[in-house]
Amino acid sequence: MIDTLAGPEIGEADALTGSDLLASIRASRDLENAEAARQLDLAARWADLHPPESIHSAAAFTVPGTDHEEPLAGEGCPLVAEFCIAELGTVLGISTTSAKKLIGHALELRHRLPRLWAQVQFGHVPAWRARTVAETTIHTTPALTREAAAFVDAQVSAVAGRIGPAQLARLIAETIKRYDLATPDPTADPEDGYLSVDPRHVTLHDEDVHFAGTMRWEAELDIADSLDLNNVLTQKAAEQKALGSTESLDVRRSKALGDLARTQTALDLQTSGEGAGEERAGASTPDHLPVAREVILHAHFSADSVGEQTVFGPTGRLEEGQRLVLLDQVQSWCGDSRTKVTIKPVIDLNAEMAAPGYAIPDRIREQVMLRDRTCVFPWCTRPARGCDVDHVVEHDHQAEPEGRSQPGPTSTRNLACLCRFHHRLKTHSAWRYRVTGPGAYEWTSPHGHHYRRDHTGTSAIDPGPPERP
Repeated sequence: MIDTLAGPEIGEADALTGSDLLASIRASRDLENAEAARQLDLAARWADLHPPESIHSAAAFTVPGTDHEEPLAGEGCPLVAEFCIAELGTVLGISTTSAKKLIGHALELRHRLPRLWAQVQFGHVPAWRARTVAETTIHTTPALTREAAAFVDAQVSAVAGRIGPAQLARLIAETIKRYDLATPDPTADPEDGYLSVDPRHVTLHDEDVHFAGTMRWEAELDIADSLDLNNVLTQKAAEQKALGSTESLDVRRSKALGDLARTQTALDLQTSGEGAGEERAGASTPDHLPVAREVILHAHFSADSVGEQTVFGPTGRLEEGQRLVLLDQVQSWCGDSRTKVTIKPVIDLNAEMAAPGYAIPDRIREQVMLRDRTCVFPWCTRPARGCDVDHVVEHDHQAEPEGRSQPGPTSTRNLACLCRFHHRLKTHSAWRYRVTGPGAYEWTSPHGHHYRRDHTGTSAIDPGPPERP
Protein backbone atom coordinates (compact mmCIF):
# COMPACT_ATOMS: atom_id res chain seq x y z
CA MET A 1 0.00 0.00 0.00
CA ILE A 2 2.77 2.42 0.99
CA ASP A 3 4.79 1.54 -2.11
CA THR A 4 1.76 2.24 -4.26
CA LEU A 5 1.14 5.63 -2.68
CA ALA A 6 4.82 6.56 -2.89
CA GLY A 7 4.49 6.51 -6.66
CA PRO A 8 6.73 5.05 -9.35
CA GLU A 9 10.34 5.93 -10.04
CA ILE A 10 11.05 8.14 -13.04
CA GLY A 11 11.87 5.16 -15.20
CA GLU A 12 8.64 3.41 -14.26
CA ALA A 13 6.27 6.31 -14.89
CA ASP A 14 5.49 5.30 -18.45
CA ALA A 15 4.69 1.75 -17.33
CA LEU A 16 1.59 2.83 -15.36
CA THR A 17 -1.70 2.77 -17.19
CA GLY A 18 -4.49 5.28 -16.72
CA SER A 19 -6.38 2.77 -14.59
CA ASP A 20 -3.32 2.31 -12.35
CA LEU A 21 -3.02 6.08 -11.82
CA LEU A 22 -6.70 6.44 -10.99
CA ALA A 23 -6.56 3.55 -8.54
CA SER A 24 -3.48 5.02 -6.89
CA ILE A 25 -4.96 8.47 -6.43
CA ARG A 26 -8.22 6.94 -5.17
CA ALA A 27 -6.24 5.01 -2.55
CA SER A 28 -4.39 8.19 -1.64
CA ARG A 29 -7.67 10.03 -1.11
CA ASP A 30 -9.05 7.20 1.06
CA LEU A 31 -5.91 7.35 3.20
CA GLU A 32 -6.22 11.14 3.47
CA ASN A 33 -9.85 10.86 4.64
CA ALA A 34 -8.90 8.17 7.17
CA GLU A 35 -6.13 10.33 8.61
CA ALA A 36 -8.43 13.38 8.78
CA ALA A 37 -10.95 11.31 10.75
CA ARG A 38 -8.16 10.13 13.04
CA GLN A 39 -7.06 13.73 13.63
CA LEU A 40 -10.59 14.61 14.74
CA ASP A 41 -10.55 11.71 17.19
CA LEU A 42 -7.13 12.70 18.55
CA ALA A 43 -8.21 16.33 18.88
CA ALA A 44 -11.21 15.23 20.98
CA ARG A 45 -8.91 13.08 23.14
CA TRP A 46 -6.58 16.06 23.60
CA ALA A 47 -9.56 18.01 24.94
CA ASP A 48 -10.35 15.09 27.28
CA LEU A 49 -6.86 15.44 28.77
CA HIS A 50 -7.47 19.13 29.57
CA PRO A 51 -10.86 19.46 31.31
CA PRO A 52 -11.67 22.42 33.59
CA GLU A 53 -10.64 20.28 36.57
CA SER A 54 -7.04 20.39 35.32
CA ILE A 55 -7.10 24.15 35.98
CA HIS A 56 -9.12 24.32 39.17
CA SER A 57 -7.15 21.59 40.92
CA ALA A 58 -3.94 23.56 40.39
CA ALA A 59 -4.98 26.58 42.48
CA ALA A 60 -7.58 27.52 45.02
CA PHE A 61 -8.19 30.93 43.46
CA THR A 62 -8.12 32.47 39.99
CA VAL A 63 -5.42 34.92 38.92
CA PRO A 64 -6.53 37.35 36.19
CA GLY A 65 -5.11 36.39 32.80
CA THR A 66 -4.40 32.78 33.70
CA ASP A 67 -5.79 29.66 32.02
CA HIS A 68 -9.56 29.33 32.16
CA GLU A 69 -12.25 27.00 30.87
CA GLU A 70 -13.76 27.78 27.49
CA PRO A 71 -16.73 26.37 25.52
CA LEU A 72 -15.61 25.37 22.03
CA ALA A 73 -18.82 23.69 20.86
CA GLY A 74 -22.56 23.69 21.52
CA GLU A 75 -24.68 22.92 24.56
CA GLY A 76 -23.83 19.57 26.09
CA CYS A 77 -20.17 19.51 25.00
CA PRO A 78 -17.44 19.53 27.67
CA LEU A 79 -15.50 22.70 28.44
CA VAL A 80 -11.78 22.79 27.68
CA ALA A 81 -8.79 24.45 29.37
CA GLU A 82 -7.98 27.38 27.11
CA PHE A 83 -4.18 27.18 27.04
CA CYS A 84 -4.08 23.58 25.74
CA ILE A 85 -5.32 24.76 22.35
CA ALA A 86 -2.09 26.55 21.40
CA GLU A 87 0.18 23.52 21.69
CA LEU A 88 -2.06 21.37 19.52
CA GLY A 89 -2.06 24.12 16.90
CA THR A 90 1.71 24.48 16.82
CA VAL A 91 2.23 20.73 16.45
CA LEU A 92 -0.14 20.76 13.45
CA GLY A 93 1.41 23.91 11.99
CA ILE A 94 -1.80 25.93 12.23
CA SER A 95 -2.88 29.01 14.16
CA THR A 96 -4.45 28.85 17.61
CA THR A 97 -7.75 29.96 16.07
CA SER A 98 -7.68 27.06 13.58
CA ALA A 99 -6.81 24.63 16.38
CA LYS A 100 -9.76 25.95 18.39
CA LYS A 101 -12.04 25.20 15.43
CA LEU A 102 -10.61 21.69 15.04
CA ILE A 103 -11.21 20.80 18.70
CA GLY A 104 -14.64 22.45 18.65
CA HIS A 105 -15.71 20.48 15.56
CA ALA A 106 -14.45 17.24 17.09
CA LEU A 107 -16.39 17.78 20.32
CA GLU A 108 -19.53 18.91 18.47
CA LEU A 109 -19.49 15.78 16.32
CA ARG A 110 -18.71 13.37 19.12
CA HIS A 111 -21.21 14.74 21.66
CA ARG A 112 -24.01 16.36 19.66
CA LEU A 113 -23.80 14.72 16.23
CA PRO A 114 -22.86 11.12 17.20
CA ARG A 115 -24.35 9.46 14.10
CA LEU A 116 -22.35 11.67 11.78
CA TRP A 117 -19.30 11.14 14.00
CA ALA A 118 -19.62 7.37 13.63
CA GLN A 119 -19.90 7.64 9.85
CA VAL A 120 -16.72 9.73 9.78
CA GLN A 121 -14.83 7.22 11.89
CA PHE A 122 -16.01 4.32 9.71
CA GLY A 123 -14.92 6.16 6.56
CA HIS A 124 -18.42 6.66 5.12
CA VAL A 125 -18.34 10.48 5.34
CA PRO A 126 -15.22 12.63 4.71
CA ALA A 127 -14.15 14.63 7.73
CA TRP A 128 -14.38 17.93 5.87
CA ARG A 129 -18.09 17.39 5.16
CA ALA A 130 -18.80 16.59 8.78
CA ARG A 131 -16.81 19.61 9.96
CA THR A 132 -18.94 21.85 7.72
CA VAL A 133 -22.07 20.59 9.47
CA ALA A 134 -20.45 20.98 12.90
CA GLU A 135 -19.39 24.56 12.15
CA THR A 136 -22.99 25.37 11.26
CA THR A 137 -24.60 23.74 14.30
CA ILE A 138 -22.09 25.39 16.67
CA HIS A 139 -22.71 28.93 15.44
CA THR A 140 -26.40 28.81 14.54
CA THR A 141 -28.48 31.74 15.79
CA PRO A 142 -30.47 31.05 17.89
CA ALA A 143 -28.32 28.31 19.43
CA LEU A 144 -29.47 24.73 18.91
CA THR A 145 -30.40 22.69 21.96
CA ARG A 146 -29.13 19.12 22.29
CA GLU A 147 -32.47 17.82 21.02
CA ALA A 148 -32.39 20.14 18.02
CA ALA A 149 -28.81 19.14 17.21
CA ALA A 150 -29.83 15.47 17.42
CA PHE A 151 -32.58 16.14 14.85
CA VAL A 152 -30.02 17.71 12.47
CA ASP A 153 -27.71 14.75 13.09
CA ALA A 154 -30.41 12.26 12.15
CA GLN A 155 -31.28 14.09 8.93
CA VAL A 156 -27.70 14.59 7.78
CA SER A 157 -26.50 11.10 8.63
CA ALA A 158 -29.44 9.63 6.72
CA VAL A 159 -27.90 10.94 3.50
CA ALA A 160 -24.33 10.07 4.54
CA GLY A 161 -23.38 13.72 4.91
CA ARG A 162 -24.09 14.53 1.26
CA ILE A 163 -25.76 17.86 1.92
CA GLY A 164 -24.92 21.19 0.35
CA PRO A 165 -24.84 24.63 2.00
CA ALA A 166 -28.32 25.60 0.77
CA GLN A 167 -29.86 22.31 1.93
CA LEU A 168 -28.10 22.61 5.29
CA ALA A 169 -29.41 26.16 5.74
CA ARG A 170 -32.97 24.99 5.03
CA LEU A 171 -32.56 22.11 7.47
CA ILE A 172 -31.34 24.45 10.21
CA ALA A 173 -34.27 26.81 9.55
CA GLU A 174 -36.70 23.89 9.78
CA THR A 175 -35.04 22.72 13.01
CA ILE A 176 -35.32 26.15 14.61
CA LYS A 177 -38.99 26.29 13.70
CA ARG A 178 -39.70 22.70 14.75
CA TYR A 179 -38.21 23.19 18.21
CA ASP A 180 -39.58 26.71 18.62
CA LEU A 181 -36.15 28.21 19.25
CA ALA A 182 -36.62 31.57 17.55
CA THR A 183 -37.95 34.60 19.37
CA PRO A 184 -40.78 36.50 17.64
CA ASP A 185 -39.38 38.75 14.91
CA PRO A 186 -41.68 41.62 13.89
CA THR A 187 -39.55 42.24 10.78
CA ALA A 188 -40.50 38.83 9.40
CA ASP A 189 -44.09 39.94 8.76
CA PRO A 190 -44.37 40.58 5.00
CA GLU A 191 -47.20 43.06 5.59
CA ASP A 192 -45.66 45.53 7.98
CA GLY A 193 -42.26 44.08 8.82
CA TYR A 194 -40.57 47.03 7.14
CA LEU A 195 -41.90 49.23 9.94
CA SER A 196 -39.70 47.44 12.47
CA VAL A 197 -36.36 47.62 10.68
CA ASP A 198 -34.34 50.31 8.96
CA PRO A 199 -32.55 48.66 6.02
CA ARG A 200 -30.22 51.57 5.31
CA HIS A 201 -26.54 50.73 5.56
CA VAL A 202 -23.20 51.23 3.84
CA THR A 203 -20.82 48.28 4.12
CA LEU A 204 -17.20 47.98 2.99
CA HIS A 205 -16.14 44.40 2.27
CA ASP A 206 -12.49 45.02 3.16
CA GLU A 207 -11.64 41.31 3.27
CA ASP A 208 -12.62 40.91 -0.38
CA VAL A 209 -9.70 42.60 -2.14
CA HIS A 210 -9.46 42.23 -5.90
CA PHE A 211 -6.06 41.55 -7.47
CA ALA A 212 -6.38 44.91 -9.27
CA GLY A 213 -6.32 46.70 -5.91
CA THR A 214 -10.03 47.41 -5.43
CA MET A 215 -12.59 46.74 -2.70
CA ARG A 216 -16.34 46.14 -2.91
CA TRP A 217 -19.00 48.38 -1.33
CA GLU A 218 -22.61 47.50 -0.59
CA ALA A 219 -25.20 50.12 0.31
CA GLU A 220 -28.90 50.64 0.96
CA LEU A 221 -29.87 54.33 0.78
CA ASP A 222 -32.99 56.44 1.12
CA ILE A 223 -34.71 56.93 -2.24
CA ALA A 224 -33.96 60.68 -2.34
CA ASP A 225 -30.33 60.10 -1.31
CA SER A 226 -29.99 57.36 -3.93
CA LEU A 227 -31.27 59.57 -6.74
CA ASP A 228 -29.10 62.49 -5.64
CA LEU A 229 -26.01 60.31 -5.48
CA ASN A 230 -26.76 58.81 -8.88
CA ASN A 231 -27.12 62.30 -10.40
CA VAL A 232 -23.82 63.45 -8.88
CA LEU A 233 -21.95 60.37 -10.11
CA THR A 234 -23.45 60.76 -13.58
CA GLN A 235 -22.42 64.43 -13.68
CA LYS A 236 -18.87 63.77 -12.45
CA ALA A 237 -18.43 60.87 -14.86
CA ALA A 238 -19.51 63.14 -17.73
CA GLU A 239 -17.03 65.80 -16.59
CA GLN A 240 -14.20 63.26 -16.64
CA LYS A 241 -15.12 62.26 -20.18
CA ALA A 242 -15.24 65.92 -21.27
CA LEU A 243 -11.75 66.38 -19.86
CA GLY A 244 -10.47 63.54 -22.04
CA SER A 245 -10.92 60.39 -19.97
CA THR A 246 -11.22 57.26 -22.13
CA GLU A 247 -12.17 54.96 -19.27
CA SER A 248 -15.49 53.15 -19.15
CA LEU A 249 -18.58 54.71 -17.57
CA ASP A 250 -18.42 52.29 -14.61
CA VAL A 251 -14.79 53.21 -13.92
CA ARG A 252 -15.53 56.94 -14.15
CA ARG A 253 -18.51 56.62 -11.77
CA SER A 254 -16.32 54.67 -9.36
CA LYS A 255 -13.64 57.37 -9.45
CA ALA A 256 -16.31 60.03 -8.95
CA LEU A 257 -17.46 58.28 -5.77
CA GLY A 258 -13.87 58.35 -4.53
CA ASP A 259 -13.69 62.07 -5.29
CA LEU A 260 -16.76 62.63 -3.10
CA ALA A 261 -14.87 61.08 -0.19
CA ARG A 262 -12.19 63.76 -0.49
CA THR A 263 -14.36 66.76 -1.33
CA GLN A 264 -17.68 68.30 -0.33
CA THR A 265 -20.25 69.78 -2.67
CA ALA A 266 -22.77 70.83 -0.01
CA LEU A 267 -22.69 73.62 2.59
CA ASP A 268 -19.81 73.38 5.09
CA LEU A 269 -21.77 73.18 8.34
CA GLN A 270 -18.62 73.31 10.46
CA THR A 271 -17.85 76.92 9.42
CA SER A 272 -18.84 79.42 12.10
CA GLY A 273 -17.87 82.79 13.51
CA GLU A 274 -16.92 85.99 11.76
CA GLY A 275 -16.26 85.71 8.08
CA ALA A 276 -18.32 82.56 7.81
CA GLY A 277 -20.42 84.08 5.06
CA GLU A 278 -17.38 84.82 2.91
CA GLU A 279 -16.03 81.27 3.45
CA ARG A 280 -19.37 79.72 2.53
CA ALA A 281 -19.66 81.90 -0.50
CA GLY A 282 -16.36 80.57 -1.82
CA ALA A 283 -16.95 76.98 -0.79
CA SER A 284 -17.59 75.91 -4.37
CA THR A 285 -13.97 76.49 -5.34
CA PRO A 286 -11.45 73.69 -4.74
CA ASP A 287 -9.25 75.92 -2.58
CA HIS A 288 -12.05 76.35 -0.05
CA LEU A 289 -13.14 72.73 0.18
CA PRO A 290 -12.84 71.24 3.67
CA VAL A 291 -10.04 68.82 4.35
CA ALA A 292 -11.07 65.21 3.74
CA ARG A 293 -11.06 62.68 6.57
CA GLU A 294 -7.52 61.55 7.24
CA VAL A 295 -6.82 57.86 6.59
CA ILE A 296 -3.44 56.59 7.77
CA LEU A 297 -1.84 53.79 5.76
CA HIS A 298 1.58 52.30 6.42
CA ALA A 299 3.21 51.19 3.17
CA HIS A 300 6.62 49.50 3.11
CA PHE A 301 8.78 49.39 -0.04
CA SER A 302 12.31 48.17 -0.57
CA ALA A 303 14.70 50.80 -1.90
CA ASP A 304 18.13 50.63 -3.53
CA SER A 305 20.59 53.38 -4.35
CA VAL A 306 21.54 53.59 -8.03
CA GLY A 307 24.09 56.34 -8.41
CA GLU A 308 22.56 59.41 -6.80
CA GLN A 309 18.99 58.12 -7.21
CA THR A 310 16.85 56.01 -4.91
CA VAL A 311 14.95 53.33 -6.80
CA PHE A 312 11.89 51.75 -5.14
CA GLY A 313 10.65 48.26 -5.87
CA PRO A 314 7.43 47.96 -7.94
CA THR A 315 5.51 46.17 -5.18
CA GLY A 316 5.35 46.75 -1.46
CA ARG A 317 3.38 45.73 1.59
CA LEU A 318 0.41 47.56 3.03
CA GLU A 319 0.59 47.08 6.77
CA GLU A 320 -3.21 47.26 7.11
CA GLY A 321 -4.35 43.73 6.33
CA GLN A 322 -0.85 42.59 5.32
CA ARG A 323 -1.73 43.11 1.66
CA LEU A 324 0.46 43.76 -1.35
CA VAL A 325 0.29 47.24 -2.86
CA LEU A 326 1.65 48.55 -6.16
CA LEU A 327 4.01 51.51 -6.21
CA ASP A 328 1.90 52.99 -9.03
CA GLN A 329 -1.15 52.94 -6.73
CA VAL A 330 0.66 54.86 -3.99
CA GLN A 331 1.93 57.37 -6.56
CA SER A 332 -1.62 57.95 -7.80
CA TRP A 333 -2.87 58.45 -4.23
CA CYS A 334 -0.12 60.96 -3.49
CA GLY A 335 -0.74 62.77 -6.77
CA ASP A 336 -4.27 63.69 -5.80
CA SER A 337 -4.55 67.35 -4.85
CA ARG A 338 -6.78 66.53 -1.85
CA THR A 339 -4.40 63.97 -0.33
CA LYS A 340 -2.29 64.92 2.66
CA VAL A 341 1.00 63.03 2.59
CA THR A 342 3.21 62.71 5.65
CA ILE A 343 6.65 61.17 5.21
CA LYS A 344 8.09 59.68 8.36
CA PRO A 345 11.82 59.11 8.89
CA VAL A 346 13.13 55.73 7.83
CA ILE A 347 13.61 53.45 10.83
CA ASP A 348 16.58 51.08 10.81
CA LEU A 349 15.00 47.84 12.00
CA ASN A 350 18.38 46.33 12.88
CA ALA A 351 19.57 49.24 15.05
CA GLU A 352 19.73 48.73 18.80
CA MET A 353 17.43 51.11 20.68
CA ALA A 354 17.04 51.16 24.45
CA ALA A 355 15.40 53.18 27.20
CA PRO A 356 15.76 53.23 30.99
CA GLY A 357 12.97 51.83 33.10
CA TYR A 358 10.07 49.57 32.22
CA ALA A 359 7.91 51.87 30.03
CA ILE A 360 8.41 51.48 26.26
CA PRO A 361 8.80 54.80 24.39
CA ASP A 362 6.85 55.26 21.15
CA ARG A 363 10.00 55.27 18.99
CA ILE A 364 11.04 51.85 20.29
CA ARG A 365 7.50 50.49 20.12
CA GLU A 366 7.24 51.61 16.48
CA GLN A 367 10.54 49.93 15.59
CA VAL A 368 9.51 46.64 17.22
CA MET A 369 6.11 46.63 15.47
CA LEU A 370 7.68 47.34 12.08
CA ARG A 371 10.27 44.63 12.63
CA ASP A 372 7.95 41.88 13.84
CA ARG A 373 4.91 42.76 11.62
CA THR A 374 2.70 40.24 13.47
CA CYS A 375 2.47 38.43 16.78
CA VAL A 376 5.64 36.33 16.98
CA PHE A 377 3.99 33.22 18.44
CA PRO A 378 4.29 30.26 16.05
CA TRP A 379 1.83 30.54 13.17
CA CYS A 380 -0.01 33.54 14.62
CA THR A 381 -0.89 36.24 12.08
CA ARG A 382 -2.40 38.95 14.33
CA PRO A 383 -1.04 42.33 13.07
CA ALA A 384 1.62 43.81 15.34
CA ARG A 385 -0.23 47.12 15.78
CA GLY A 386 -2.97 45.25 17.62
CA CYS A 387 -0.51 43.41 19.88
CA ASP A 388 1.19 43.99 23.21
CA VAL A 389 4.95 44.65 23.24
CA ASP A 390 6.41 42.08 25.62
CA HIS A 391 9.70 41.95 27.49
CA VAL A 392 11.05 38.57 26.38
CA VAL A 393 13.14 38.32 29.54
CA GLU A 394 11.01 39.66 32.38
CA HIS A 395 11.87 43.14 33.58
CA ASP A 396 13.02 43.12 37.20
CA HIS A 397 11.60 46.21 38.88
CA GLN A 398 13.81 45.69 41.94
CA ALA A 399 17.12 45.38 40.06
CA GLU A 400 18.04 49.07 39.93
CA PRO A 401 17.01 49.91 43.53
CA GLU A 402 19.07 46.97 44.77
CA GLY A 403 22.07 47.84 42.58
CA ARG A 404 21.84 44.76 40.37
CA SER A 405 22.12 44.67 36.58
CA GLN A 406 18.79 44.59 34.77
CA PRO A 407 18.09 41.08 33.33
CA GLY A 408 15.18 42.30 31.20
CA PRO A 409 16.10 45.70 29.77
CA THR A 410 13.70 47.81 27.71
CA SER A 411 15.55 47.46 24.43
CA THR A 412 14.69 46.20 20.97
CA ARG A 413 16.72 43.03 21.49
CA ASN A 414 14.51 42.14 24.48
CA LEU A 415 11.10 43.19 23.09
CA ALA A 416 8.64 41.32 20.89
CA CYS A 417 5.04 41.69 19.72
CA LEU A 418 2.55 39.24 21.22
CA CYS A 419 -1.22 39.29 20.83
CA ARG A 420 -3.09 39.40 24.12
CA PHE A 421 -3.87 35.65 24.19
CA HIS A 422 -0.29 34.54 23.46
CA HIS A 423 1.03 37.18 25.86
CA ARG A 424 -1.09 35.59 28.60
CA LEU A 425 0.06 32.15 27.44
CA LYS A 426 3.72 33.12 27.76
CA THR A 427 3.17 34.79 31.15
CA HIS A 428 1.00 32.17 32.86
CA SER A 429 2.03 28.84 31.31
CA ALA A 430 5.14 26.77 30.60
CA TRP A 431 5.62 28.23 27.09
CA ARG A 432 9.01 29.95 26.80
CA TYR A 433 10.86 31.81 24.05
CA ARG A 434 14.18 33.50 23.48
CA VAL A 435 15.64 35.92 20.96
CA THR A 436 18.04 34.36 18.43
CA GLY A 437 18.49 37.43 16.20
CA PRO A 438 16.77 40.64 15.09
CA GLY A 439 13.10 39.63 14.77
CA ALA A 440 13.95 35.92 15.19
CA TYR A 441 12.72 33.83 18.12
CA GLU A 442 12.90 30.23 19.30
CA TRP A 443 9.86 28.92 21.18
CA THR A 444 9.67 25.89 23.45
CA SER A 445 6.29 24.33 24.23
CA PRO A 446 5.33 22.72 27.57
CA HIS A 447 5.90 19.29 25.99
CA GLY A 448 9.36 20.22 24.68
CA HIS A 449 8.60 21.00 21.03
CA HIS A 450 10.73 23.75 19.48
CA TYR A 451 9.79 26.30 16.82
CA ARG A 452 11.61 29.11 15.05
CA ARG A 453 9.72 32.28 14.19
CA ASP A 454 11.22 35.04 12.01
CA HIS A 455 10.18 37.36 9.15
CA THR A 456 9.82 34.36 6.80
CA GLY A 457 7.28 32.63 9.06
CA THR A 458 7.33 29.64 11.40
CA SER A 459 9.26 26.39 11.11
CA ALA A 460 9.51 23.45 13.47
CA ILE A 461 12.99 22.74 14.81
CA ASP A 462 13.82 19.05 14.54
CA PRO A 463 15.51 18.01 17.78
CA GLY A 464 17.15 15.13 15.92
CA PRO A 465 17.17 11.43 16.80
CA PRO A 466 17.59 10.51 20.48
CA GLU A 467 21.07 9.59 21.59
CA ARG A 468 21.72 5.87 21.96
CA PRO A 469 23.13 4.64 25.25
